[in-house]
Amino acid sequence: MRRGIALIALILSGCGGERLPAFRDTLAARDSATAALAQWCETRGLARPARITATLVHGADARPPADLAHLLGPEAHGPIGYRHVRLACGKMVLSEANNWYLPQLLTPAMNAALDKTDTPFGTVVEPLHFHREPLAARRGRARGCPAGTVLSHRALLRLPDSRPLALVEECYTAANLR
Repeated sequence: MRRGIALIALILSGCGGERLPAFRDTLAARDSATAALAQWCETRGLARPARITATLVHGADARPPADLAHLLGPEAHGPIGYRHVRLACGKMVLSEANNWYLPQLLTPAMNAALDKTDTPFGTVVEPLHFHREPLAARRGRARGCPAGTVLSHRALLRLPDSRPLALVEECYTAANLR
């Protein structure tokens, strides 16, 4: 534990600091955080194969943000899906994320995959060609992120016609900076 805190402090203080900007650039270059993490994992050799999996986190569900209905628009008055996951490459957890989404905009097969598999959201909905609208990004831990978070993102995923698809709150771990 102490070693992990020291590593975070070292990275955030700027020593060996090229990793955080490079990681941020990798995330910013992709609409899908899953695709960005897979690229990062592959490039950095974090695991072979560089496959990203989502482990559902039960019992620690985040309270929906106050602006959720506003951000997801009129379709938010219907059912809202929710996933709290840890995304990993191999055995290394790279992020923890809360994802509120509109299941009525997904195919039945996509909804089944989200309910029954370890496939990340970004991978499941990739055929919808969504794009990412960043809402907030900060170095370190945002509200709701676990200790050890080095970078926090909040984004709206939109369909090509600009309709909101999902709100994501992502907490990236120090494992990305090793």
